[in-house]
Amino acid sequence: MTYILDVIKGIMIGIANVIPGVSGGTMALSLGIYDKLIGAISHLLSDFKKSVLTLLPILIGCAIGIIGFAYAIEFLLSKHTFVTCMAFVGLILGGLPILFRSLSKKLKESNSGVGVSGVLSFVILFTIAVALPLFNSEEELMTTLTPTPGTMALLLIIGVIASATMVIPGVSGSMVLMILGYYYGIIDSIKTFLDGLKAFNMDVVIDRTLVLFPFGIGVLLGIFLIAKLITFLFEKYGIQTYCAILGLIFASPFAIFYNTGLFGQLSTLSIISIITGLLLAIVCGIITYYIGEK
Repeated sequence: MTYILDVIKGIMIGIANVIPGVSGGTMALSLGIYDKLIGAISHLLSDFKKSVLTLLPILIGCAIGIIGFAYAIEFLLSKHTFVTCMAFVGLILGGLPILFRSLSKKLKESNSGVGVSGVLSFVILFTIAVALPLFNSEEELMTTLTPTPGTMALLLIIGVIASATMVIPGVSGSMVLMILGYYYGIIDSIKTFLDGLKAFNMDVVIDRTLVLFPFGIGVLLGIFLIAKLITFLFEKYGIQTYCAILGLIFASPFAIFYNTGLFGQLSTLSIISIITGLLLAIVCGIITYYIGEK
């Protein structure tokens, strides 16, 4: 029974990791398995068998959640771009009160202010998050990833970065992918891979595997190797780390709008779409806040 429950919880964490703004780490916390998950990762080498048995049902569930929800996200982004993006923005900004409270706790513990280093951390990450999407055109961001050697090496690095943030409660790995401009490409690759598998089209399967495999390796490396670095940063440089995360989050609405090509569609939006998007952003913000509180 515990195994089945862990699979179900893994599915929910997988879905959370697909949605920009929803933190897989926060979802794991709210489901009561965060310590269990991090403990198994931390002791993977020292207690391999026990760690694998703990992680296996959760990882199986994550895979099911990611694969199943990839279709829904791809459809929503292509057919209802503004409303979907506003939902993402609401989900992201809804986590701000919890992050502010965590920063406040760190400030009280250290009995100090944010300081120059905290401000710089915020500004640097904010600037990076705004600048990165500008290196690609809006047309390029919505196209299929091509498995060239350069792209595959880059996907390995991006997988490491995205997965490292997935283990941090309050930070969304998909949001990081969105900022970097690779979110749509990864979601599209998952969907195309599954379509090719169902049609027994091995050319498509191999082509998408060449894209997803290096990203998957990067994700595993990020989870198992960088998680400890993230823990170290929170313990030793907590204020600066929280300020950097806040910079990332405040810049993310711009990155989401730019990376989905939404800026070019704003003038054509109907009043109904705008109202629906705003209402959905508020609702999603409340949902994220509630999950974080729990």
